[in-house]
Amino acid sequence: MAEELVRIELDYTYAYDQFTVFFYGNQVFIGKKDYPIGQCCVDVMNLDESILDEIDRRVRLFIPAARKLPAEKTDSAAALAQERLNAVWELIFALPVYRDLKMDEACCFHTFQRLMANKEKWAQVQDPASEGYGIYQGMISSLDCFVDGLRKLRKQISVMTEKYFEPLERRNSGAYAEAYARFYSDMLHLDAWVWNEEFEQSFPMEVNFVPMLHQTEEGKIFLAEKSTFNSLADFLRTEFYRGLALGNAPRQCHNCGRYFLLTAGYNTCYCNNVAPGETMRTCRKVGAHRKEARGKQNRTPARKEYDRTYNRLKVRKQRGSADEWNAAVAKAQELLERSERGELTDEELRRRFEEF
Repeated sequence: MAEELVRIELDYTYAYDQFTVFFYGNQVFIGKKDYPIGQCCVDVMNLDESILDEIDRRVRLFIPAARKLPAEKTDSAAALAQERLNAVWELIFALPVYRDLKMDEACCFHTFQRLMANKEKWAQVQDPASEGYGIYQGMISSLDCFVDGLRKLRKQISVMTEKYFEPLERRNSGAYAEAYARFYSDMLHLDAWVWNEEFEQSFPMEVNFVPMLHQTEEGKIFLAEKSTFNSLADFLRTEFYRGLALGNAPRQCHNCGRYFLLTAGYNTCYCNNVAPGETMRTCRKVGAHRKEARGKQNRTPARKEYDRTYNRLKVRKQRGSADEWNAAVAKAQELLERSERGELTDEELRRRFEEF
């Protein structure tokens, strides 16, 4: 049984518009690797926009060549279309998720040569009334929308994490559900303005439940959910919401700005990657200190006066009583708040602080 599962796993190949992953517990299995649910979304959120720009540019070059091929019907036209399609595959197959799957490269990198060699399929591509024509045009349209789909999803996740998740005091599935309910309600009213289309969260996928051999625990077999998707964006959307249900969510590091996966019950605003300008220390180790330092650099004149007064009071604390110290600090804080509300000028605040 175990040997058969391993053999099936290794022999299967996938296409970019039809691939399978396995969900089990808090993990998603992709090819021979497994990740915490939500990690693939994080990896896509961290993609440089220039990568998507380049994929889009290459797709824009491919589409005219693919559309001309049925009319030109020459080997040179097929070679040009294939060359441009291969340039697209080189980038897409290096993206998160695809890079862990065993892609059907023999088919993908020889699509048009094989198509023209099959007389029946080639004839269908040229017949607008045939199923083959619809498949051919659908392939072109799917690539045309590929980058746009990823960009829309990245925008949704960015808005959700920044505007709805960042203010959360608790980080668990219940808190995310409440935040998502607010996001969902807002998007239903703003969809036409924000997304230029109806805000839709449904899409087709195929689900089966299968026994699977554990990758790291020898001899262990478990029941996994085998899910087949027709697009990378659909998988990422599924993984993202599954993660929220488990209490996992992407969060943008307050130090380096990159996304990281915040897992259930854990609340930190810094990632565990090496911090910018450091060789070993992580954002988690240096982020809080740097944030405090930046805050001091950006202090207002009123805040600087308060800090000086506080430090003077702190020195005198050893000579007086705790009650006197607490009363003086409370009075200083009250004056600072009045200044920040515009009730005292900086000069008036300075004079009042000198009285302490």
